[in-house]
Amino acid sequence: MGTVIHAFTAEQVRSAEEPLLARETGFAGSLMERAATALAGRCVRVLRERRGRLRGAHVVALVGTGNNGGDALHALALLARRGVRTTALLATDGAHEGGLAALRRAGGHVLPASVADLASRVWSTDLVLDALTGIGSRGALRPPAADVVTSLVASDPRPAAGPPVLAVDVPSGIGVDDGALPGPVLRADRTVTFGAVKPGLLLPPAAHLAGRVDLVDIGLSLDPVAAAVRRLEARELAAEWPAPGPRDHKYTRGVVGVLAGSATYPGAGVLTCHAAALAGAGMVRLDGPANVASHVLAVRPEVVTARGRVQAWVVGPGTSDDDVRLEPALRRASGERVPLVVDAGALPVVGRSHVRMPAHVVLTPHAGELAALLGTRGVVVDRAQVEAEPLRWARAAHERTGATVLLKGAVTVVVGPGGVLTQAEATPWLATAGAGDVLAGVLGTLLAGRADQVPSDPDLPARLAAVAASVCGLAARAASGGGPVVAAQVADHVPRVVAALVGRTA
Repeated sequence: MGTVIHAFTAEQVRSAEEPLLARETGFAGSLMERAATALAGRCVRVLRERRGRLRGAHVVALVGTGNNGGDALHALALLARRGVRTTALLATDGAHEGGLAALRRAGGHVLPASVADLASRVWSTDLVLDALTGIGSRGALRPPAADVVTSLVASDPRPAAGPPVLAVDVPSGIGVDDGALPGPVLRADRTVTFGAVKPGLLLPPAAHLAGRVDLVDIGLSLDPVAAAVRRLEARELAAEWPAPGPRDHKYTRGVVGVLAGSATYPGAGVLTCHAAALAGAGMVRLDGPANVASHVLAVRPEVVTARGRVQAWVVGPGTSDDDVRLEPALRRASGERVPLVVDAGALPVVGRSHVRMPAHVVLTPHAGELAALLGTRGVVVDRAQVEAEPLRWARAAHERTGATVLLKGAVTVVVGPGGVLTQAEATPWLATAGAGDVLAGVLGTLLAGRADQVPSDPDLPARLAAVAASVCGLAARAASGGGPVVAAQVADHVPRVVAALVGRTA
């Protein structure tokens, strides 16, 4: 696996294409030829996996205007020359002329995308290419493309039957730069994207409609430092984890202070401390009432309840915003200038303070909590709006608070001073009570273990937040095995996930 996936906006990609396009003198050697050839190769691979042979296969492409349509038409022409039956269904009168000519010369078919018989034409084939729009599209699809997609979404027989859908560059209709879904989108099983990964392929809610993303290098020069969105992969996750050396002891490994749990929700304190300990904290200190401490010590007797040195704090899991402990604890953590994870009941307290926070404060809301937090800062938004545009509102929270923001969800979005990260390892079964407590504990351990580096690296808390989300997602998958999982099981699987990442035995 790689280290980091870098995603670039449509404008950045177009700027990188310009010098190459300026030197082109024809189709041969052009960006379109490179893209079409690679796309045809991916189609061949899918068809062989699906049917075992090419001859007799039928590929249909939904074609709109622009270069993505041209890529698909030229790819169909290449497939036709190899014995594949190919059909272009045009949702426009302005399809790429060169691509149409190449397809016709190769013996391919060109038909209008008539909605009346569209479903039967498309779903009876072996492979569907979605090339209705490209990276220049903005907003919801417009007719006739919108009618085509609406009809196909309504009649989609997958996963029980029907052919796979391969999106050309991006699934048509997604927010290319922000991952929003302003209108209907045909879910792709695979996306073949050219030159660079686009942010919408990594960002929710669109990311779940992209399927497996396959990047094709067509020779663009793009600076990773300027990436709009990053996703950490295995080697980077391992590199960020504070694995101990032979000279480390419990204080150098990191002491995590936890203020979590209440009479109503004592289990939150248990899960947070349990996760922090299993993630590798040198010590976990609990600042909590006696009833919470008794529950915690019954599960994790090594947790310390006496006050003392702390290198990172986790404040808020299992508390309510009127808990009198929260404001003093947040002030104390701020005064100590140590990294701080703010979760659950502590989020409204931070929001009401109107104090600008440093990036080593990491807020960990879900969509509803983020909407409430923004409301305390004068931004009126509801949960549904946050879920529809997670990037927009996570950025708004970062801009208004100064803190690093980890927005929990099926795809985690982290916004910090160094930009945006997303991670998507979680199984849907992780949407369960207590999962956020486990995440807070794991993140607290990471921050404590690298607390001495935080002052010189403002982006480090965001990267560690992404790592924590990934490890919890991987642990949930390991614990789930494809079925239900509870939060304690997620915490229990963290050590073996970390061991696999850092290459050590558990």
